[in-house]
Amino acid sequence: MSKSLLKNNTEKDLDTLYQEAFDKISKLKKRVAPDVMLRFYAFYKQANFGNNFTFNSESNLISGFKFNAWMQLNGMSSEDAKNGYISLANTILTEKN
Repeated sequence: MSKSLLKNNTEKDLDTLYQEAFDKISKLKKRVAPDVMLRFYAFYKQANFGNNFTFNSESNLISGFKFNAWMQLNGMSSEDAKNGYISLANTILTEKN
């Protein structure tokens, strides 16, 4: 991921843009496909917790999918995860309007 998202909005830093994207997606009333929600989850976890993977001890399918989505971002920096979240949010918000 590049820093081009920041170049378009030099007055806001990455954390502010990330928080705004998170808030908008959290308040979105329209349904988002489950695979896209897993991508949001993975970007969120990687941005906030890095490679400190934790697995819910419940052995259910949803927990497995969530853990797998997060593991796929292993090694991604927090900055890149935030940029990924913002980019995905922009795509979804544009499609939903």
